Amino acid sequence: MPPEPSAAELPITGYLDRFSRRPGERVAAHVSVPGGESFRARLVRVISGDPNPAGPGLRFEDLSARFDANFPGRHQPIHLGSHALVPRPPGRGQGACCWTALVWLAAPPPAEAAVMSEEQGPCIVTLAIGPGGAMARIAAPGLEARLAIAEPLRLGCWYRLWLSADPATGALLLGQQALEAYPAHIAETSVAGLVLPDGGGGLLIGARGLAAPQAHITAKIEAPALLAGFRTGWPQPDTGLAAADPAILAAWDFSLGMSSQDITDLGPQACHGTLVNLPTRAMVGARWSGTEMCWRHAPADYAAIHFHADDLGDCGWAADFHFEVPADLPSGAYALRLTCAAGEDMLPFYVLPPRGVARAPVAFLASTFTYQAYANHSRGNADAEYKARAAAWGASAYNPDDYPGYGRSTYNRHPDNSGIAFSSRLRPILTMRPGFLTFNDARGSGLRHYPADTHILAWLEAKGIAFDVLTDEDLHEEGQALLAPYRVVMTGSHPEYHTLHTLDALQGYTRDGGRLMYMGGNGFYWRVACVAELPGVIELRRAEGGIRAWAAEPGEYYHALDGQYGGLWRRNRRPPQMLAGVGFSGQGAFESTYYRRTEASHDPRHAWIFAGVEGEILGDYGLSGGGAAGFELDRADPALGTPDQTVILACSEDPPSSFVTVPEEILSRFTTISGEEQDALKRGEIVYFETPGGGAVFSVGSITYCGSLWQDGFAGPISRLTENVLRRFSA
Repeated sequence: MPPEPSAAELPITGYLDRFSRRPGERVAAHVSVPGGESFRARLVRVISGDPNPAGPGLRFEDLSARFDANFPGRHQPIHLGSHALVPRPPGRGQGACCWTALVWLAAPPPAEAAVMSEEQGPCIVTLAIGPGGAMARIAAPGLEARLAIAEPLRLGCWYRLWLSADPATGALLLGQQALEAYPAHIAETSVAGLVLPDGGGGLLIGARGLAAPQAHITAKIEAPALLAGFRTGWPQPDTGLAAADPAILAAWDFSLGMSSQDITDLGPQACHGTLVNLPTRAMVGARWSGTEMCWRHAPADYAAIHFHADDLGDCGWAADFHFEVPADLPSGAYALRLTCAAGEDMLPFYVLPPRGVARAPVAFLASTFTYQAYANHSRGNADAEYKARAAAWGASAYNPDDYPGYGRSTYNRHPDNSGIAFSSRLRPILTMRPGFLTFNDARGSGLRHYPADTHILAWLEAKGIAFDVLTDEDLHEEGQALLAPYRVVMTGSHPEYHTLHTLDALQGYTRDGGRLMYMGGNGFYWRVACVAELPGVIELRRAEGGIRAWAAEPGEYYHALDGQYGGLWRRNRRPPQMLAGVGFSGQGAFESTYYRRTEASHDPRHAWIFAGVEGEILGDYGLSGGGAAGFELDRADPALGTPDQTVILACSEDPPSSFVTVPEEILSRFTTISGEEQDALKRGEIVYFETPGGGAVFSVGSITYCGSLWQDGFAGPISRLTENVLRRFSA
């Protein structure tokens, strides 16, 4: 019988193996239908993802003539929670044995959470932590022995836990000892007929149950080991195990292979293992000295792995069908529309042009790293009013608030309040759907990210401007050569997350004569890491500075995947102003104001930008917060890299009362880094500059700008201004 579906599962959903493909390549679709009924998959082109009836509406081109097929449905469950799997524990006889590990908690577990579990057939040994303290259980045919210590672990302290068992005497002993030399707590019992695994099964670290892992822990674990013999206590101070200790059967050193998903056993039998569901490595460990802040310089200080009960890497669903991109399918935004008797879903993807070919002079660069960073962001705002609007507009009916099983975003936290540092695209992403409403926007549509960026695509369509689509992931992999064939590259409304490769490619493109239109705000802000060995995964460390949903702990600012310093690109000496001329300066609620033209904008040299644009006020309307300058605003700053030749064409005015200056600009309650008043920094600026190599950059300095492309259709000053720039850049 198939497993029962969770109540919090969509009637049909899925994910694709990649966000983008080229003509001739295949897209693999992984689908789950909890009810098990058959489903239909059709191809559509996504023209507009804004369901607001006062805007462009949801618009799709039906391409079922290109792909339309029925498939048998099946339920494919998601298994949350990270752990390590050791498929071959150390072989040994039936002598006495000890299981031990160092453990650190930031929150008490709500129920039994496994530290280590060894299983061989019906025989299971589990060392765990419960709300009341350390726990242990040994189960075998006709036998179940339990031990518990009635002393909760102090939060934020490292503990040595150990379980000793001797089949010859039936003795069992559970120990719990704080490394800070608090008294050791012991629980003992004796069990007749005690039977232990002898290494012929498997072992989990951070969970129990080989067939279906459960009881996942949310804690840091360091130096788990299996030792021969019966241990009644641990010496103080606890200096750990020496690699040459003859009692070691297996000892996993998490400081080795830090960038990988492998764990290394230093024991004589080399019982290595694999991590499942992306627990966080390069964590400050029990013996962190504080002498080095980078794990690469002192890996032994970072020998802990932070496991979480809600981690999710790859759902691991089987592929249900494949779609081969036709050779003549134009580059653009597409989706596979899935329908079954109980509901429907869309799986978006982008089609790139053939490799090395530009089918248009304009390229739209989809901010897929940012979409992924925000994937399934649970904001807690899916109330009755929000849902009523979504229903009335025919918007996406599914909000991550109601579906935690698909994993959260890097803007959410784990159960112990630690920040979520990884995001995978190999899972259903409810926020990356046409028609998804982020906010119940009183003055507009409330769109962000993927659906908000369709404002640009729908505008290009309406203006008859040919364009290709590229993605961040493709740019990371292929570099500047991906951009080189295009006269102009347009970003989305919020290209926030970037790797060194993507920044270098964009900087090289403008340096060598390319034209960049930065169409948003708070762009090029956070550094992320991704590696070829983990396709579909990005890592983020929210290091010092910046507006942050959570803060990385001191000493944990370097990515595990690439060993590089995380956090703001500004802290990595690559402020956004160096590339785009503007950088993040102010933020508020999802509401907006307008721009006023500057005196410099009236210089005859810039008349082409404002041809047909009347008045001094720009964008006092729009589908995103009611105006073109809002939510997150960017400004120029020569001290942060704005080129000397930059012209400020317009500046926002009257920021709403919810707006604040970003913290990286503030030195004290009286002073800012630039020397300006804090209130003056809550502004967005539209800028233009040319590069010495013949390139040019136009930046709008606001996340909500693209919502103002729409006015009485795609008319109005913002549309005209943008079209003037794009047509000149692409000529």
